Amino acid sequence: MAMVLEQEMTKRGRRSFISSQLKAIDRDVVDDVLEELRHLALADFFESADASLTDIDNEMVTDNVMIELGTLIARSIMIYEGERAEVCYEKSKVITAAFRDLLPMVIKLLHDDVKAAYDGDPAASGYKEIIIAYPGMYAIFVHRIAHLLYGLNVPILPRMMSEISHGRTGIDIHPGAEIGGGFFIDHGTGIVVGETAKIGSRVKMYQGVTLGALTTRKARKLSGTKRHPTVGNDVTLYANAVVLGGDTVIGSGSTISGGALVTESIPEGSRV
Repeated sequence: MAMVLEQEMTKRGRRSFISSQLKAIDRDVVDDVLEELRHLALADFFESADASLTDIDNEMVTDNVMIELGTLIARSIMIYEGERAEVCYEKSKVITAAFRDLLPMVIKLLHDDVKAAYDGDPAASGYKEIIIAYPGMYAIFVHRIAHLLYGLNVPILPRMMSEISHGRTGIDIHPGAEIGGGFFIDHGTGIVVGETAKIGSRVKMYQGVTLGALTTRKARKLSGTKRHPTVGNDVTLYANAVVLGGDTVIGSGSTISGGALVTESIPEGSRV
């Protein structure tokens, strides 16, 4: 038996063999799907580079990405719910179709995010540099994809996506967090945004900012409750600012200074 297993492992590759035996999700496949989705979402900023691609080509690329994403969704459901494969794939078809229908809305938000980064950073040479090189832009992109899947009740996969981004950028945004358009992360390393945080439109956030819960004691009892802050529109949070608590609301137009600790709500236009 051991000889047969060793032969199968050699034939298929150790990673693929172990993944199939444990019914795991290959992180590299998730990473590849994210890259393909990023190309689709932001291709309009590279029209000159992609001039040879026709609308038919783009449609074919989208179809292929949706097939790959659907497989990941089915695998996630299989692991989480323990259902038979055919049941999981039927569920994934419905979810993938809904994801595809909602993707244009996400693309619009991402375009607003790119423009906000360009408007907010005088060091940016252009949109292409922001998309290709800025870790904050990558973290926002992954979050918007993961959040869409989270909202469609896909288990496991959204968190895997957020952790891929976390490992690559040092920015930790839970896929459950709600974030409005025109979101700009400057530098970004060390940012933490919790699951129930709500962030309005045109918010600018610097490195080390935390939108967290007031306590993690008896954490399981807090599951499903609003534990993280709400941030209004046009708010700036400077480096290492910490805002805690599900009842804490940062009023629109406010500025939170670097290193500030906020545990109570503040009105619109505040300076802390």
